[in-house]
Amino acid sequence: MHWVAAQPWAPTGLEEAARHKLGAALADSARIVLVTAHRRENFGTPLEDICHALRDLASRYAHRVRFVYPVHRNPHVWEPVHRLLGDVSNIILLPPLDYLSLVHVMKRAYLVLTDSGGLQEEAPGLGVPVLVLREVTERPEGVDAQTVRIVGTERAKVVAETIRLLEDGDAYVRMARAVNPYGDGRAAPRIVARLLQDTPSTPTATRSDATGPAATARSVTGVR
Repeated sequence: MHWVAAQPWAPTGLEEAARHKLGAALADSARIVLVTAHRRENFGTPLEDICHALRDLASRYAHRVRFVYPVHRNPHVWEPVHRLLGDVSNIILLPPLDYLSLVHVMKRAYLVLTDSGGLQEEAPGLGVPVLVLREVTERPEGVDAQTVRIVGTERAKVVAETIRLLEDGDAYVRMARAVNPYGDGRAAPRIVARLLQDTPSTPTATRSDATGPAATARSVTGVR
């Protein structure tokens, strides 16, 4: 995860308007809250309650926090989200992001609100607390480790739990510094280092019956 987050990045996969919106959202030191909500069980009233909670939060933190929400194109998500949130200046609605772009937004985020399973594992690897917009999760290890907290979709609770992490520094640090049960996000460099450690030097290969430039190249590279 840290290796992915460290890769050079620009939002080149987005249309021009979306690139501009995302670039502007991340351009200064304003706190970023990354939001994803698209699961089937949240279609209808639960998703609308999430949207109303986001409106409440955006109003409270109008000049201090930006909510970046890549919106799934399923019409059961796209339509209510744009209808209820499209006119809120500090809620940045975007089309779906490619994985590298999502990781870079997540790295920049102060907090994640999500009903996604994968982000419950990945965000804590970057030290970002997660509030789960579901009633249950298939990743109870994160709940036990206190890297994530289940808040459901009820408007008042989503607002209250988000405010707590935005305003209570101690509560935030406890989640941000909790040990991620899914790893610390540094598996890739460890794997590479171990592979390099365990790979013997390639022996120089020679063939007694081969001469000339091609044989010399094979000898140097070890190709037979």
